[in-house]
Order: sequence, then C-alpha cells, then structure tokens
Amino acid sequence: MRTSPGYASLFRTPEFTPLFLSSAAQTAAQTLGGLALGTLVFRATGSPLLAAVSMFGPSLAQVVGAAFLLSGADRLPPRATLTGVALAFAAGTAVLALPGLPPAAVFAVVLAQGLVASLGGGVRWGLLTEILSTERYVLGRSVFNMMSGLAQIGGYAAGGVLVAVLTPRAALLLAALLYAGAALGLRLGLTQRPPRATGRPSARATWRANARLWSSRPRRRVYLALWVPNGLIVGCESLYVSYAPGAAGTLFTCAALGMFAGDVTVGRLVPPARRARLGVPLLLLLAGPYLLFFLRPPVPVAAVLVLVASAGFGASLVQQERLVTLTPTELSGHALGLHSAGMLTCQGLSATLAGTTAQLTSPAVAMTVMAAGSLTVTGVLARGLGEGAESAEGAGVAGVTGADETDSRDDAKAGEERAAT
Repeated sequence: MRTSPGYASLFRTPEFTPLFLSSAAQTAAQTLGGLALGTLVFRATGSPLLAAVSMFGPSLAQVVGAAFLLSGADRLPPRATLTGVALAFAAGTAVLALPGLPPAAVFAVVLAQGLVASLGGGVRWGLLTEILSTERYVLGRSVFNMMSGLAQIGGYAAGGVLVAVLTPRAALLLAALLYAGAALGLRLGLTQRPPRATGRPSARATWRANARLWSSRPRRRVYLALWVPNGLIVGCESLYVSYAPGAAGTLFTCAALGMFAGDVTVGRLVPPARRARLGVPLLLLLAGPYLLFFLRPPVPVAAVLVLVASAGFGASLVQQERLVTLTPTELSGHALGLHSAGMLTCQGLSATLAGTTAQLTSPAVAMTVMAAGSLTVTGVLARGLGEGAESAEGAGVAGVTGADETDSRDDAKAGEERAAT
C-alpha cells in the first residue's frame, strides 16, 4: 500500500527550501509592514477606512495586474522575476517609512506594490508546480499556507511590540530589510529556468488566457469559491485595528494560528478522498463566529472567535486542488496567478467595503455584515461545490462532472487525464 509523501520529502526536493524560506521572509515582511502602516495611518487620520485600505490596499491593484500582466507568469524566467518583485517591495516599503510622506504618496506606493505582486504570485505558484509533482502540489501548498500562518504570527507579534516600543516607521524599515533578504535568497537559491510558455508577455495574451480559463463552468465555480467568501472575511480582519487599537496584534496572531491549524488538518491529516467534502463546511466555519461580533465581545472572547473561524481558511486548499486538476499545464502559472490576483483583489475590495461600513456604523457591526455576506455567497455556491465534491470522491481527486465537460470540453479533458495519471 502506497503511503502519501510527508513534509520532510518536500524539503529534500531541490529548490523547494530556498523558495519556501524566501516566501516566509516576504510574508513576515508583509505582515510586519502592514500592521505598522495601518497603525501609522490610523494614528494620523483616526479613520477605520483609511487604516483598512492602507493595510490591504495593495490587493486592489491586483485586478489591474490580472488584466494586463498575468501572461508573464508563464512567459518570464522565474528566478529573475521573483527576485525583482522582492526588490521592488523592499524599495517601496523603505519609501513608506519616510517621515512626512503625504497620504496620496502613501497610497500610490501601496497600489504600485499591489500591481507588482499580481505578477509575483503567478510566477511563484507556477514555479512550485515545476518543483513538485502534481500529486505533491497540495501538500506543498499546504506547507506554504502553514508557513504563512506562522510568519504572520511572528510578524504581527513582532509588529505589535515594535509599534509599541519603537515606532511604526522603524517596523517599516525592518520589513524592507526582510524583503531585501528574500531577494538575495531567491537569487542564490533558485536555478535559472526557462519560461513555461513561449511568446512575449502582453495584455492581449493575458486577456486570451483569462477568457480561456473563465470559459469553463467548473473553473468559474472554483474561482468564485476561492475569491469571495474568504475575501469578505478578510474584510473583517481589516477592522482589527479599529475594533481593538491596543490589541490588534493579538487578534491578527490568533487569526494566523487558526489558519495554520486548518491548513495542517486539511493538507496533511484529511485523506484526499474526504478532502473535497470539506469545502463548504469550512467556508461556513470561516464566517459563522464573526456573526457574534455584533455583541461587541471583549478582546479575549474576540480572540477565541477569530481563532476558531480562521481554521476555515483551509477551504482554499480544497478548491486549489480542484483548480490544478482542471487547468492545462501550460497555463498553470497563469491560472494560479489569476486565483491569487482575484483573491487579493476581493480582499482589497472587502477591506474597503468593511472600512466604509465601519465608518458609517461601527467596526463590530461592519464585521457582522461582512460575515453575513460571506455565508450568503457560500450558500449560493454550495450546490455547485457539492457536485464537485461528489465527482472528486469518485475520481480520487477533484474531477469534472459530465455537464461541465460539455461546457469546456478540451480543458476538462486535460484535467481528467492528469487526474487519471
């Protein structure tokens, strides 16, 4: 009987470790810098909306990158591109630490970083599909998700201390150094690989590939499940600073810890045949506890609610596994980049919506509204996701239903062939 590969096998795979460590440094830098910038903006303006947008505003630019830049995810050399993205973030974060920077300049830098990040996500996850075999991709992605949770725990914990003891600008400078270290690790640790696809990156190529990916009904369902329900909950997270200004780091840490627990459970402990059934229940878990914020719970209770809810982020692994099986190899980087860009765009829009609602009502009411919206979207998508789960159970992986094969025959057939192998 064949046993599933463990985490140790991933780190014996060439290039996995440097990609992992550099991504960890970037995630820590993002959380540290985001908390520092959000605190800086909130202290200066007193606005929940501006604080939320400053932290999650880079996500808003992802839609522009998804529309014009994503063809580069498969058509640019991975090592040089990832190194350049990390250096761009280092420079931008250092600029944000400058004293007296006008708000317009702050948001211009934040949006420029989001535009760069839209390309970096596709390149990173496309490279991961090359480094790991298809059957190990979900395991590898779960490790990255768990790393993200731990890095966020460390980043937010360190950020809370640094903001309290030093200044938000000092925290921003440390984040810039972390980005620079990640760039060095990528340049030295990765080998020079050719692009996965031929041709020059262009807006036209991006539009064509986006249309091909979106033309398949199964992929549309997966993308919506990946983008909307958890994006709305990130809107709740964007209000931690205004909900509990003195304990936002605690809430962010609990959210990261819950996400870590969910990813360990889904990625390593749950058998693949059962994993597909967890998609909808996990999305319900993700939103349900936030409904109780209407009662304005004290920080200790709020921290427990956040911890429990964030385990539901493990639903993304279920949907990512299905997306990989439904996508042609030559579009893997583009498809995963579209997932990342769409998810982050939805998070940025949700942060803006949550901040606006909090401005008109209160952070507690806004968090409840966002959670109710997430539950509503999950209810609408539940039937289609349930059909996908039944298909996945029969095939052993996320497969394609008969009706969906008619809707996008060529792409679905490619996904079925990979699932069979």
